[in-house]
Amino acid sequence: MVGEGVLHEALLSKDVESVLVVNRKPCGVAHPKLKELIVQDLSDLSSVEKQLVGYNACFFCAGISSVGMKEEAYTKITYDLTLSFAKTLLKLNPEMTFLYVSGSGTDSTEKGGVMWARVKGKTENDLFKLGFKDAYAVRPGFMNPTKGLKNTLKGYGFISFFYPVLQPLFSSYASTLSEVGIGMIKAAKNGSEKKVLEVKDLVKLVKG
Repeated sequence: MVGEGVLHEALLSKDVESVLVVNRKPCGVAHPKLKELIVQDLSDLSSVEKQLVGYNACFFCAGISSVGMKEEAYTKITYDLTLSFAKTLLKLNPEMTFLYVSGSGTDSTEKGGVMWARVKGKTENDLFKLGFKDAYAVRPGFMNPTKGLKNTLKGYGFISFFYPVLQPLFSSYASTLSEVGIGMIKAAKNGSEKKVLEVKDLVKLVKG
């Protein structure tokens, strides 16, 4: 959902010259600015490295729910895959900005009782240490869907009916999907003092 939303805003943005989607299957979007690279194993980019050179930013939106997963399996997908992907991009694009889509409630101490929050916290912390020109952990909460997009999570469409009421009451946890995407683009282009971007930080970046 986030990946599709960020892609949508990037294709609309005058600040974005071109977009490369690296995905396991076609995203189903056609646009003059868009190129697509299908890679079955995202942990091994060795065969496509030449096609990854020359980009200013990476919006890393891959992820999986932790429901029903053991920590070892969740860590392999959430931590190992992300760090492997990031290290390859850093090698090819030393001046790149890396934005990792994490989640509201992530545990930066890596010591809490919630498994997914610890793993995401470690992922954020170790990404910051890699040496990118800039790196950000993006922590969206509830995202009011963008009309016309197809990857909206089940239940979001119903809850969005109440968004005008919910947002003022839960402004720290609710934004639009559009604000998440635009906020990430603004952070990549202009930078941000905060490296962990919570919902309010993303909205602030959008409003300038």
